[in-house]
Amino acid sequence: MGRTHIWRRLICIAGVVIGTVACASPSPPMEFTPTVATVSTPAFEEDARMEERLRMVEATIVQRNIADPDVLRAMRTVQRHRFVPAEYVEQAYGDHPLPIGYGQTISQPYVVAWMTERLELQAGEKVLEIGTGSGYQAAVLAELGDIEVYSIEIVAELAEQAAARLSDLGYTGVQVKQGDGYYGWEEHAPFDAIIVTAAPDHLPSPLVAQLKDGGRLIIPIGPQGSFQSLWQFVKEGDELKAYNLGDVSFVPFTGAGAEGALTPQP
Repeated sequence: MGRTHIWRRLICIAGVVIGTVACASPSPPMEFTPTVATVSTPAFEEDARMEERLRMVEATIVQRNIADPDVLRAMRTVQRHRFVPAEYVEQAYGDHPLPIGYGQTISQPYVVAWMTERLELQAGEKVLEIGTGSGYQAAVLAELGDIEVYSIEIVAELAEQAAARLSDLGYTGVQVKQGDGYYGWEEHAPFDAIIVTAAPDHLPSPLVAQLKDGGRLIIPIGPQGSFQSLWQFVKEGDELKAYNLGDVSFVPFTGAGAEGALTPQP
């Protein structure tokens, strides 16, 4: 039985809707060299922001059973107020998503911690993020320690801003590029883990193909404009084990790949 057939059969059993996927590749995306940050925040007292951040982690993350010490340390360390537009700085440590422009959002802190914990990352591993947004999730991954972080954002302006912001904040090891994340980042594959922060209506087969044996994939899957299910997939040889983690709500996964309009690479 072919590997692709086994993956699709397992996913159907788990209740995931699988779309028709071709094997073509997209045109090469652009990588960014950070220049200047494009989103600024007003002057504020850093000690006060730190207290807000620590209270947020205790009240909305620890109290909801996130226990991985590295994840908790990363959530206490990353300055979320640096990753939101200036008009939302006062809401940066609320437990809810916030707009970042271009129809995109920065995820709820609890969801960031939850998804990060379910990646089960270990020192020395390599992770791919699909949907850089403002760069917050990438910064959390980078704070785990000795983790290679690669991130793809389809909106060119957000990709450029995130690359600059991450560099300015010292996360110089995070590699960001603009492109259609549906196809992953084959140049740096295989990955120990992949995290997807937008919701397609099916599991992208290129991402599964770029997982190592034993790799973990965390992804919301479901219809646009509704709740989706958050899935953890674990690759074991020719098999893909699927675990439904519960209901979530993410912005739609956009791009030619997710929409089925695949264009062969020239």
